[in-house]
Amino acid sequence: MRALVQRVSSARVEVDGVVVGQILGGLLVLVGVTHDDTSATAQAVARKLHGLRILSGERSVADDPDAGVLVVSQFTLYGDARKGRRPTWAAAAAGPLAEPLVATVADTLRSLGTRVETGVFGADMRVHLVNEGPMTLLIET
Repeated sequence: MRALVQRVSSARVEVDGVVVGQILGGLLVLVGVTHDDTSATAQAVARKLHGLRILSGERSVADDPDAGVLVVSQFTLYGDARKGRRPTWAAAAAGPLAEPLVATVADTLRSLGTRVETGVFGADMRVHLVNEGPMTLLIET
C-alpha cells in the first residue's frame, strides 16, 4: 500500500460539481492499493497516519482535535512509466480488492478518534488543496 500524504490548510473533493469531502486543516491522503495488501496493511497505514508528526509544532492528527484527514483512493500511485509513453497500472489492485481496503484506512482512522472525510471510490474526482509547507511524504508498506 502507498499513501501520499500532504499537510494541508484546506482540501476538498468534488464529484460532478458537488463537494463530497472537505477538511479545513490536517492531512490529504491519496491511497493506492496493490495486489498483496490486506486489512492488516490498511490498519497499519492508518495507525502510521494517525501518529505522523508533520502538523505544525511537530504534532499529529492524534494531537490536534481540529485536524482532519481527507482520504482519496488513487490507483495511479502504482502506475509504472519506465517503458514507453503509456504508463501501466498492472501493480494496482482491482476495485473489488482496493475499495474495501481504502475504506479500512478511513474506518481505522475514525476508530482512533480522527475526523475523516473521503472521496468517492472510482469516481471522476476533482481534488482541491492548499499544501502547507509544502509538506508531502510517501508512505509505503
